Formats: sequence, structure tokens, C-alpha cells
Amino acid sequence: MALRVGYVPEHFSTPIFFAQKHFGLDITAVPFPSGTGHMIIALRAGEIDVGIGLTEGWVAGLGKEQANDGGYKIVGTYVETPLCWAISTGSSRPEIPGVDSLRGGKIGVSRIGSGSFVMGFVLADQRGWLSTSASPDEKPYKDTVVLNTFANLRNAVNDGTADFFMWEHFTSKKYYDNGEIKRVGEIYTPWSSWKIVASTAALARTADLDDLFAKLDQGIAYFNDHHEEAVAYISTALDYSEEDARAWLATVRFPEHTRGVSEATIDKCIGILQKAGVLVDGQGATTAEMLN
Repeated sequence: MALRVGYVPEHFSTPIFFAQKHFGLDITAVPFPSGTGHMIIALRAGEIDVGIGLTEGWVAGLGKEQANDGGYKIVGTYVETPLCWAISTGSSRPEIPGVDSLRGGKIGVSRIGSGSFVMGFVLADQRGWLSTSASPDEKPYKDTVVLNTFANLRNAVNDGTADFFMWEHFTSKKYYDNGEIKRVGEIYTPWSSWKIVASTAALARTADLDDLFAKLDQGIAYFNDHHEEAVAYISTALDYSEEDARAWLATVRFPEHTRGVSEATIDKCIGILQKAGVLVDGQGATTAEMLN
């Protein structure tokens, strides 16, 4: 049985497509447009074997787990560069001119534990909304609104259900260009942005995982050498403009070898998430326990 691999069907998935098309990567690719938090649920439910998603989502999921092994381990690195999260509100929200006006507002997230959720706390920490609160119990946001999909998030900031949300820059840009939403700022992850995880049950499938890593490495090498083919794919199958596809290519770096994870990267992620109040020191999995 082929590995069931969860992924986000955005421009970052292009090397996976190339690995399938050109190098015979034999997987059942399962799209998760709602992101990493949904993949965590699917991994724990035994619905997928591998997930390719955001570092902060995987780390937060394991760092909050108290009862067992968390259902998955971090086994590889998919993207080495940070992720640029665009901060968006509704197109007709004059009361929200910039990031400073978001404090005490309603943050829209795809799921609790997702990257969009975690980065809300990283933003609050960077802006001093956690450390300078008058009361230690004061929260940086009035409410956290779970909306599941990118489309729901865009609708919510326009109808007032939420005041803002964060999503990857180039995926958001199309909706700035057409006037559906308004950009008020951005924030970069303080770590490399994408990791590969495997369910604890799938860790025993060493031959399948070896093949996955080898074929992903080939797909990435092909991607690096065939940017025009990448632009053509991204601007047709994935619904980005050619201009945005080319701009993204200038910002992203995939690893030469996907197998393995830097412990220092996970340590840094845990430390910042603890400082931001997402994780609690001494609770949940340690770095060593998160890695295979």
C-alpha cells in the first residue's frame, strides 16, 4: 500500500508534483487546503501516514501533547527558508489601518494548533502584547475564531466575524490584487518553515520512507533546474499569476536532502512558542522526543 502523504496544495507543493511526474514517486497524495492543524488530526486518526506542513504547527502539536507519543514524529525538512505570513483584514475595515490596531481584536485561524493560530502568539510576543499586559491574565486577542478554510477566513474579516488573520503571502496576494482583502502587515517565522512528519505507525515502513526521501530529493533537484516548468505549473494548476510565481521562486530554498531535522531549529521553535505562551516549559514533548 502506497504511503498516504498529506500536503498543502499551494506553490510549495511543486517539487512533490515533479517527484511524481518525473521520478515515479508512488504515493497517495492527500490535499489539506486547511493546513497543518488538520493534518495533525488526520495523522492521529490514522487517515494519513506522512504530513508535509509548517514547522510551528508540528512542534505546537507535539509540545501540547501530555498523554502519549503525540501520534507522529518529525523526520525531515522540506523548506529551509522562513515563511512570510501576510496579515490581512477586510477590504472595507478603515478602523484597522495597521498591525497596532489588532491588539484586543478577534483573530481568525484555520484550526487551534495550526500555523495561523501559533503565529498569532508569535506576533503578540514580537509586538510586546504579552509581556506588557496590565494583568498577567490579559490575553492579546478578544477572541480566537476557528474558520477552517482560507475562503472562510477571507469572508470572516469582511463580515466582521473576525478582525484579521494570517496566511502565506503569495497565496494571499491574489486577493489583495482583486480588492477582496486588505494587507496590514507581515511577519516571518523565526525558523525554517516546512517539516516532514511520519505517523508513529508509519515509522516502521523504512523502505517506503527511504523511497519518499530519495524521490523528494530528486523532485527538488529537478525544481531547482527547471524554474520555467515550475512557473508554468504554478501559474496554471495552482492558480497563481506568473508574476507571483516568479517572485516566490526568488524567496524560497528547498534542502538538497530532505531526510533529517536540525535539533537547533526545533529547540528555537520550542523556545519562542514557550515565550509566546503557546507551550509551557516542562510540559509536552522535548526536542529529542519530537524527532525520530
